[in-house]
Amino acid sequence: MKIENYMVLEFPSKSTNESFARSAVACFAAQFDPTLEELGDIRTAVSEAVTNCIVHAYPNDYGLITVRCRILKENTLDIVIKDKGVGIQDLEQARKPMFTTGGVERSGMGFTIMESFMSYFSVTSEPGKGTTVHMRRRLQRRK
Repeated sequence: MKIENYMVLEFPSKSTNESFARSAVACFAAQFDPTLEELGDIRTAVSEAVTNCIVHAYPNDYGLITVRCRILKENTLDIVIKDKGVGIQDLEQARKPMFTTGGVERSGMGFTIMESFMSYFSVTSEPGKGTTVHMRRRLQRRK
């Protein structure tokens, strides 16, 4: 696929960086001139993915989170969010709505929300090596 534009961010898994990540991706997506609803969906999906890295990937320490965004052909925003944390032991179970390992304050809806707000969603993980969330959103360029 031809890449029209891209950006890569790397930052520590501090909770204060969640808002930075979602804002940076929203600013990058602004080149499409998206609707407020589209922008809100993208911000929410990125927020969920980064929050998962902060809460689940590095539960006892800080680690690195990498966010890569690309503009692909056919007005597609491609987002990859990756950590090198503890990984997910049972990915099938983790993808079920309401499942969480984050305690009672967590809803367990992160993957479900990401999948519902994006045109494409996948997650891969290897215990002890980390997790990668890959999302795409097709947008309409407004004139």
